[in-house]
Amino acid sequence: MAPSHRPRKKRAANLINSSNGTVVIDAASTREKPAFPLVAFFWPAKGTQTLWVTMPCILMVVGLFRWCTAMWPYSGFQSPPMHGDFEAQRHWMELTTNLPMTHWYFHHLQWWGLDYPPLTAYHSWILGRVGSYINTSWFALYLSHGLDDPDLKVFMRASVYVSEHLIYVPALIVCVRHLSKLHHMNPWEAAIALTAILMQPATILIDHGHFQYNTVMLGFFVAAISSMLAGRALWSCVFFVAALGFKQMALFWAPAVAAYLAGSCLFPSIKVGRLFGIALVTLASFALLVLPLALGTYYDAARDVVLPSDITLPPGLSVLPFELSEKAWYYPYIVQLAQLVHRVFPFARGLFEDKVANIWCAVHASGLHKLHQYDQSLLSRAALGLTLASIIPPCLIIFLRPKKELIPWAFAATSWGFFLCSYQVHEKNVLLPLLPMTLLLATEGGMKPSIRAWVGYANLIANWTLFPLLSRDQLRIPYLVLTSLWAYLLGLPPFSISAYTQPANEGGVNILTKLSHLGTYAAALAWHGAELFVPLPENKPDLWVVANVCIGAGAFGFCYLWCLWNLAVDSGLLSFVGVQKQRILASEKKTQ
Repeated sequence: MAPSHRPRKKRAANLINSSNGTVVIDAASTREKPAFPLVAFFWPAKGTQTLWVTMPCILMVVGLFRWCTAMWPYSGFQSPPMHGDFEAQRHWMELTTNLPMTHWYFHHLQWWGLDYPPLTAYHSWILGRVGSYINTSWFALYLSHGLDDPDLKVFMRASVYVSEHLIYVPALIVCVRHLSKLHHMNPWEAAIALTAILMQPATILIDHGHFQYNTVMLGFFVAAISSMLAGRALWSCVFFVAALGFKQMALFWAPAVAAYLAGSCLFPSIKVGRLFGIALVTLASFALLVLPLALGTYYDAARDVVLPSDITLPPGLSVLPFELSEKAWYYPYIVQLAQLVHRVFPFARGLFEDKVANIWCAVHASGLHKLHQYDQSLLSRAALGLTLASIIPPCLIIFLRPKKELIPWAFAATSWGFFLCSYQVHEKNVLLPLLPMTLLLATEGGMKPSIRAWVGYANLIANWTLFPLLSRDQLRIPYLVLTSLWAYLLGLPPFSISAYTQPANEGGVNILTKLSHLGTYAAALAWHGAELFVPLPENKPDLWVVANVCIGAGAFGFCYLWCLWNLAVDSGLLSFVGVQKQRILASEKKTQ
């Protein structure tokens, strides 16, 4: 009788002994040694054939740093009148647990009105219900505004920790496993890459320091990537819609996701059934996303729950091609949908908020050209045009060459284009291009200097551009510790320049990269010194912040070009002009 299952394939020996930049040969002793400090920490586990051997240690360590960061103040701590993002998240739990669902997107818009998609609202409702069982005063309607209760802080911090470990961490583990198999990395190297990604300082500081739930959205996005790598296109649609449904800034990745999925249906052969399935599942996922809101609207309409009398109806109703009657059965559904769109896409807020290291803010804040003299509609069209110009090339490449190996490159380039050129960008949006770019550590040669230097550069400079925000939140010490630790572990400046000493033809970076990276690092260190010891001129109170924005925008522009160039080269589209992929193939790697 034939066996009922296929036996598991044994790992090839060369996969166990391969090196993706984690090991170097000591010139004096000709023995192997760790290429950078993070590898040294995993040296006792070298040769393990499963990721799960090191997993408990990884989770304990990264969890410890997250909780230690959470002990520090959060956004808006004891900072009336509006407090900050902590109060915004708490307030959403307050309103979702105390008000009818039809009031969620209309309630008290001047006090942190709900402006995220429905999945965030459902998440807030769940957390609010759990928190109310512990202490009802935490989410008492109106009475809990600006609450700085220590026990509430523990609950809120724990909610971020648990949410992250339920979604982001498992998704990242699975994604790294898929990437390591695709790129022939052994489990030991995969564990090193996973640790580096989980220790990404910007993500820890924003979610566990400043306070947000970005890792929920990031986790759904990583799950979508994992599904693509596993060949499960329909599941990737479900997970990506979930990412969009949690935070609208996941739109940074949407064009590249759509291009890859569409390209996989057309190249190398046309698959009509696959294309139809992707479209159907995507629509069904969006329908499922808004279904609870629709059911809540139906329930409130059946109970004759009316909207508050002092609200302003969404402006989108005025552009409908038909006259909308308040007595029509569909009226409450149209109103809710229009208000949802109006709140989630706030075009009236302006080109950018605060100081963010993108093109528009750098041009305006530096005085190169003041943008406030232009009409907002003109600026929005200009932003749209520049954004399209930046994202069309990577999207076109991943559409024509829908290869799994190109996914991180395409998603990183597209999201960098959005961050640099788009409308209404926040400084925290830098987490979106950082994630797919940091995933490159788990790819072929990902920890060799040619990639590690760039991934480290993007993360460290991004973290530096977040410093003004983190400083306002009293997070200078966590910023210093986490940034320094990550730089040290990956062998990056200012602790080591080993990533810049290897010749370009041996897996290192070229002279232009060395000069630009080391110059930016020197500028960032000098900036910190000036920010600490040099008084600001009275007529230029934002001088250091503006310098931060301008240097950061330039650095991110380099990151965009680097990702786009590598995407084009690795796709093979430039082979006709003699530009070939230069990375060493797995079969040619040195064995450990």
